[in-house]
Amino acid sequence: MAKKSWFDSVLLWREKNIHERYFILILSFFIGIFTSLSAILLKETIHWIQHFLTARAEVTKANYFYLIYPIIGILLTGLFVKYIVKDDIGHGITKVLYAISQRKSRIKRHNLWSSLIASAITIGFGGSVGAEAPIVLTGSAIGSNLGRLFKMEQKTLMLLVGCGAAGAIAGIFKAPIAGLLFTIEVLMLDLTTTSVLPLLISSVTAATVSYILTGMEAMFKFDQEEVFIVQRIPYVFLLGVLCGLIALYFTHVTIWMEGKFRRLKHFRQRFIIGTVILSVLIFLFPPLYGEGYDTISTLIGKQYDGLLDGSLFYRFQDNFWGFILFMLLIVFTKVFATTATNGGGGCGGIFAPSLFLGSIVGFVFSDSMGHIIPGLHLPQDNFALMGMAGMMAAVMHSPLTAVFLIAELTGGFALFLPLMIVSISAYFTILCFDRYSLYSVRLAQKGELLTHHKDKAVLTLLNIQTILEDDIKIIHPQMTLGDVVKIIAAYRRNVFAVTDEKNILRGVVLLDDIRNIMFRPELYDRFKVKKFMTSPPAKIIINMPMEKIMRIFDDTKAWNLPVIDEEGKYLGFISKSKIFNAYREVLVENFSDDG
Repeated sequence: MAKKSWFDSVLLWREKNIHERYFILILSFFIGIFTSLSAILLKETIHWIQHFLTARAEVTKANYFYLIYPIIGILLTGLFVKYIVKDDIGHGITKVLYAISQRKSRIKRHNLWSSLIASAITIGFGGSVGAEAPIVLTGSAIGSNLGRLFKMEQKTLMLLVGCGAAGAIAGIFKAPIAGLLFTIEVLMLDLTTTSVLPLLISSVTAATVSYILTGMEAMFKFDQEEVFIVQRIPYVFLLGVLCGLIALYFTHVTIWMEGKFRRLKHFRQRFIIGTVILSVLIFLFPPLYGEGYDTISTLIGKQYDGLLDGSLFYRFQDNFWGFILFMLLIVFTKVFATTATNGGGGCGGIFAPSLFLGSIVGFVFSDSMGHIIPGLHLPQDNFALMGMAGMMAAVMHSPLTAVFLIAELTGGFALFLPLMIVSISAYFTILCFDRYSLYSVRLAQKGELLTHHKDKAVLTLLNIQTILEDDIKIIHPQMTLGDVVKIIAAYRRNVFAVTDEKNILRGVVLLDDIRNIMFRPELYDRFKVKKFMTSPPAKIIINMPMEKIMRIFDDTKAWNLPVIDEEGKYLGFISKSKIFNAYREVLVENFSDDG
């Protein structure tokens, strides 16, 4: 008899002495601590690398090291991922969505550290992406692997993944409410009363740890000098519409660029094209270097003089329309810098780029309107904050997260009303064109997205392998009616598959089609299967999403359909009744409220 390990004894003691509901709360507390420490480590590493590389940069002329640093960073990241991680770690939040949808909330162990290292190198050396998606993947991996360590069931694992994501956002931004709302709006399948408390514990714990270790100041220092007046509401609404349209441009160009990079089969090709695009853009527009948070601080702090430092456009510092043109070019090119970073082999997300773009859009909108319309005054710092909320709400399809994140990031709670107006108008603008956010559209196109729609979510959780009936006798075209009658008597089925010698599906035999001849023994040797077999109304391919399978059942009105692989080989049958039974089991297991 094998000897128990000390950890098995711990598990056994926990099961006897701590109720699972309370143990989940304990796990959520530790997840908050670990995710916050990871977020702080990532931020400090990025800032140290950036300061080390750019501390001696020239202000009044172009800095040619901008052509070199991003290349080095992406090369180091690419080599690290290719030879050490040996796995794809890009699109962090999409990876979390995929884990919830298709991997039963199981995230690989290397994601505990791989995204931290890769994104720190990428962003520190100038990659024009954000650290939030990598830290969300890291936090979710902490939740998933901690849950697996303590043998938690799938439903609890999903909740702990959400706790990790909430803690990551709360820890990196010092924004506990935004962390909770981010998980609800972007990641979570469905919430019950018992699942909100663990998410809140992780968020509050992570934010508290960040405040203790990095100080009590908000991430972006903002002093509101002008109160918001209702006469500016139309302009806030227009800014929201503008943010929605720019988010639409950002989303579609990102998807298009990712497709182009995906078609490049060799790492060397992707690396060369990605780094050339990124380096040239950063050289021309230095604010594209890194996350862009320095630019945000500059805009909301009304210190605009430094935005053109180190660029070829430095001489336009005092030219209003030249300055506006420079900022608009940044808005236009940011999407290319971001996709080139990731496409070339870097690691980062679109969270920070969304905030970066929003601040510039809000600033340019308010400044330009003030020059175009005589006597109109729109505070640039206030509108920069509103632009951040609008862009984030549109790109991520998360208006609530956008409102609370910007308020918590800056302490700008007095702007709550305009933040809500701009977020809602931006969200509904992009919703007119795009149903899914940039995070989820990649999975939605493959039918792998776990949405907030409970029916679709349950279907996604179903596994075709568990409902496949593959123990039924196969019929061959040369068999006689007598042979078929014997099989029917033994298996009590209404439909049987007909295959050739290579197991390729050729048709089906329906009991209703031969009922009029199966009780006439004189015909048993006269009729061959190939004479009375028919084509099935449809065929199910083994890797089809369950939602598509249900659509096929609905379209054909069938109750049993054969399943084949990509080469047409027969694998078994699935029945609508078995799907319904499995649906009910998954619904009870994953969506019932324990409280």
